[in-house]
Amino acid sequence: MFMSEYNHTVDTKGRLIVPSKFREQLGDEFVVTKGMDGCLFVYANDDWNAFEQKLTSLPLINKEARKFARFFLAGAAQVEVDKQGRILLPANLRQFAGLEKDVVLVGVGSRIEIWSRENWENMDADSDMDDIAATMESLGLTI
Repeated sequence: MFMSEYNHTVDTKGRLIVPSKFREQLGDEFVVTKGMDGCLFVYANDDWNAFEQKLTSLPLINKEARKFARFFLAGAAQVEVDKQGRILLPANLRQFAGLEKDVVLVGVGSRIEIWSRENWENMDADSDMDDIAATMESLGLTI
């Protein structure tokens, strides 16, 4: 399970250091794809394969299912960790998430999210946790 928050920077070549705690669980190769809310999602290969199977099992006759699968699969890239613990984020994914320099890597259970620091701070500032907690309770999650 991934958890915690780490601040890092993307260098001028588009490389990002992946925190060692995350690398231990991800291994030397993993998948980065477009995520929800304007961030990138990072999956270990096993978790990606399970997610990919769910996406490819969606009915082709459903237009929304096709769009949903296309969003994640077309945006996906297999990345490798170099000897310095960095990955090269493809330009299209950096552009999608607005990643220029300062980024935040956030562990959220079965995946990692990569946010521009500005978007992360704005997303966090806009959150009313009382309202969100009420919604989660209606979904069956209680604390």
